[in-house]
Amino acid sequence: MSDGADSTPTETPTADGSYRLEPTAPTPDAFLALRKAAGMAPRSLEAVERGLPNSVFAVHVIHEPTGDIVGMGRIVGDDGAVYHISDMAVHPDHQGTGLGTRIMESLWAYIEETAPETAYVNLIADVDGFYERFGFEETRPASKGMYHRVE
Repeated sequence: MSDGADSTPTETPTADGSYRLEPTAPTPDAFLALRKAAGMAPRSLEAVERGLPNSVFAVHVIHEPTGDIVGMGRIVGDDGAVYHISDMAVHPDHQGTGLGTRIMESLWAYIEETAPETAYVNLIADVDGFYERFGFEETRPASKGMYHRVE
């Protein structure tokens, strides 16, 4: 995984406690548990163990009082022409605390600091009004997002 952005952990105090953002991917087990808690589609342990080390950049959030990993996000792609924002998740018990914004700000900072001119940044969103704050817009009608899941 690339070291492009500032790798200094940051403290984010909130009304619910203190959170620390770490500029690395979570462990595979924590990744799987957080996806499940957030209601995201499952991934196999093999897929996650193979995929996480290939992240261009990733962050995870630790809830300091408990040590639990409660948020994550990562960038995948070729670290030049194409970047894909992926695996954005905040545990339901910690949503509404600004953690999603902090995660996205960290990912976006990496892109702003390292992406060359004309790089293409994309994502698949399941929420309205969040990613638009970062300049994202729907691709339709010029193009459409598609997927195929290997079963």
